[in-house]
Amino acid sequence: MAHSIFGQVTTVRKFAHGDIEFDFYHEDEITSYRFSSDPSRLGNFPKELAEILVSTLATDICVEIFFGDDGNPTHVELEECDDEEEELDDDSDSDD
Repeated sequence: MAHSIFGQVTTVRKFAHGDIEFDFYHEDEITSYRFSSDPSRLGNFPKELAEILVSTLATDICVEIFFGDDGNPTHVELEECDDEEEELDDDSDSDD
């Protein structure tokens, strides 16, 4: 069944042999994903999608990762994250 998850990249590990690992925070948990060009290693992310996600580290960019029926990622969507603190400040200012 196709599904998606929404969150942010929190950690990135790039290795000299070309592998990319990243941690993705969503729904109060962290999931680790990996791209590997070595077929003997578990690689569950296409290189192009992994590189896009890695570039969002330390930004206010939120990511939605879409997975196909086979559980493999098919595409990602990026959007600017809402700043919850800023929204709370705006709400308190309007009470005055």
